[in-house]
Amino acid sequence: MAEAALDIAEQRKLMAEQAKLQAEAAKQERDRILAPWQTMAASMAAGAALFGAGAAFVELMS
Repeated sequence: MAEAALDIAEQRKLMAEQAKLQAEAAKQERDRILAPWQTMAASMAAGAALFGAGAAFVELMS
């Protein structure tokens, strides 16, 4: 009887670990899908900063 209880406890432990791994895999998949968008947003921000710096430089030289 005690052995059956240990088996059930082990099964629950494995099921919890599996659920944790599935959640982690879903998060990584979501991050993989969003990675190009994050790169694009960072590139646009850098471009805007460079444009602003260029405009300030041109204004300074005028």
